[in-house]
Amino acid sequence: VRVFGHDAAGRRSEVRRLLGYVPQQLSADAGLTGRENVALFARVFDVPRAERSARVAQALAAVDLTEAADRSAGTYSGGMVRRLELAQALVSAPRLLVLDEPTIGLDPIARASVWERVDAVRRATGMTVLVTTHYMDEADRHCDRIALMDRGRIRALGTPEELKARVREQDAALPDPTLDDVFRHFSGRGLARGESAEGDFNDVRRTRRTANRVG
Repeated sequence: VRVFGHDAAGRRSEVRRLLGYVPQQLSADAGLTGRENVALFARVFDVPRAERSARVAQALAAVDLTEAADRSAGTYSGGMVRRLELAQALVSAPRLLVLDEPTIGLDPIARASVWERVDAVRRATGMTVLVTTHYMDEADRHCDRIALMDRGRIRALGTPEELKARVREQDAALPDPTLDDVFRHFSGRGLARGESAEGDFNDVRRTRRTANRVG
C-alpha cells in the first residue's frame, strides 16, 4: 500500500507539471515580489528544486517582467499583474495552459500586451492553450478553434472562418459576419427580441469585483 501511494503521488506530481492555469480571480500575492510569487508556484507545481531558480527567471523573461521581478507585486499595473499570473502558470513548462478570462478588466493596451506574451510563448513551445473569453475579437484573432457556449451548452464548434462561413450561408443579411454575429446566430439570442445577452445582476457584480481586484 505504501508503494502504491508513493507511485500515485509521483503521478500526480507529473500531471501537475503538465498543466498551467490562470484563474479569473486574482492569484498573485501583493505582499510578495514578482519573483517570489513565481517561485511559490514553482514549489506548488513540483518543479525540481535544482531547476527552480532558472525556471523562475525564464518564466519572468517570457512575460517581459525581468526588470520588475524584484518589486512588490502590489506596485504592478493591472496588465503586469496578469502577465505575472501567466508567469506563475508557465514556470512548470506546461503542455496545456488554461486561461480563464485572462484579460478581464484590462484596458486595450494591457489586453494586447497579455496576448502578445501568450502568443509568443505558444509559438516558442508548441504549448496548447485553452481559453475562455467573452471578447469575440480576442477569440477571432488568437484562437485556432472555437466552441461557442450559451446557457451551458455548446452551440457551435469550428475555426473562426468555418463558423462565419456557416452564418453567411444561412443568413443572406450577414454577408460579412463577425464572431459577435456568429454567437447571436447560433445562440438564437438578440437584443431585437428583447433578450439580453449581458447576464444578470450577480454576473455583473462578479465581473466588477474581479476587474477591481485586477486593476
